[in-house]
Amino acid sequence: MEVQTLKYPAIRNYVAGQSVEDASTATMDVFSPLSGALISTVPLSGAAALDAAVTAAKAAFPEWSATPIKERVQIFYRYKTLLERDMKALADLVREENGKTFDEARAEVEKAIELTEFACSMPQLIAGEVLEVSKGVEARVERKPLGVVASIAPFNFPNMVPHWTIPNAIVLGNTMVLKPSEQVPLSAVKIAELLKEAGLPAGVLNIVNGDKTIVEAICDHPDIQAVSFVGSTKIAKVVYIRATSNLKRCVALGGAKNHLMVLPDAHPDMTASNVAASMSGCAGQRCMAGSTMVGVGAVDHIVAKLVEEARKIIPGENLGSVISREAKERIEQHIAEAEAAGAKVLLDGRGAVVPGHEDGYYVGPTVIDYVTPDMRIAKEEVFGPVLAIMRTDTLDEALAIENASNYGNAAAVFTQSGSHARYVMDNASAGMIGVNIGVPVPREPFSFGGWNESKFGACDITGKSSIEFWTQLKKTTVKWNPESRVNWMS
Repeated sequence: MEVQTLKYPAIRNYVAGQSVEDASTATMDVFSPLSGALISTVPLSGAAALDAAVTAAKAAFPEWSATPIKERVQIFYRYKTLLERDMKALADLVREENGKTFDEARAEVEKAIELTEFACSMPQLIAGEVLEVSKGVEARVERKPLGVVASIAPFNFPNMVPHWTIPNAIVLGNTMVLKPSEQVPLSAVKIAELLKEAGLPAGVLNIVNGDKTIVEAICDHPDIQAVSFVGSTKIAKVVYIRATSNLKRCVALGGAKNHLMVLPDAHPDMTASNVAASMSGCAGQRCMAGSTMVGVGAVDHIVAKLVEEARKIIPGENLGSVISREAKERIEQHIAEAEAAGAKVLLDGRGAVVPGHEDGYYVGPTVIDYVTPDMRIAKEEVFGPVLAIMRTDTLDEALAIENASNYGNAAAVFTQSGSHARYVMDNASAGMIGVNIGVPVPREPFSFGGWNESKFGACDITGKSSIEFWTQLKKTTVKWNPESRVNWMS
């Protein structure tokens, strides 16, 4: 029997600064969504592999946490330079394993660089406080790391999302176990290699690959102090409940159903291009995708321009693939169900085929008008390049649709009216709001995080808010001079 040669070496775990073989024989094939080709294999590790990673992280913690933060950040300054040096190679990996276009993959790495830059500013952000609270008595507050922490990353941003957690958590003195998605394990290997080259000590970052078994083991492990998770709402709930029931800190980001409210006075060209990009960027596989447009009043002229813009989005050219054959089938089923329920398909992306990549997992841009709130496509996260358009007469009706969603990641309004924009900013039930912006992702130092069932737990996962999550406060009160008068404060 002919043995197939893999494009990339079989993935291994990364523990104590070394690539290690998992004693388990269970593996999973890794396919490139671009072509459907088998490109690698990944181990489905068990609890023993996690124990080894946590042991390494625990052993590294005392020395790493005792290293002054001004020294810790020097490693990430060097790491940022390495990310810039290897930009193309990193983007190529993202494209290969996730299916993004090269420009999208490159933008993902550029965001990882920005996240690393923010981590390098930590010494200025976490400076302690000292106050003389009584005559001769000083109170001091300092931030201290938690210990061993874990980050569970999704398939849709194999380079960027690990950087939501790795730089901040580690610069703040924690040691980490990263669990990448088993569908996209290649980027994590390169991240570990570059951090080692930058001088990160062995054991500070460890990587364990696997499926739900490892996720459950992370939630249960007694030596892991905090868990971050990014994925679907269904799994985010499970992770949050399981981790917190084991007395861990947890922030778990789930899915989204983001509403883009379009008013008649919106700038037609800007709105059409923004909405089309929002629904199709990264093939719609992002929790900030504008998957639902709510047209308020007479917006037919904008819908027509939107369809015209969406026709310019070509699978295999400026539109990447979805992650798997199962995802393609699920997305196309959503379209079929909406059409059968009475919605009108203005642009149909089903059956998309890219010449030369006939076995790739592609769905073309799809615009569906006259969707009603009771349809499944109006309520569930599709996670594909599909836009559902609903119609209302008033902005209050549009907001009622947005507020009725279980999710609360993002919402946006397209208008030239400042008062209407302010009304949406004040009344939309979402953690991230856009005005004439289809993907309102906050830039550093502002943090990323939604509301409602788009996020479980306190604090956000990035930005200044993440400092609260990855550290704990130590308060010290000091008195040296016995001659000072004693009162109720001392």
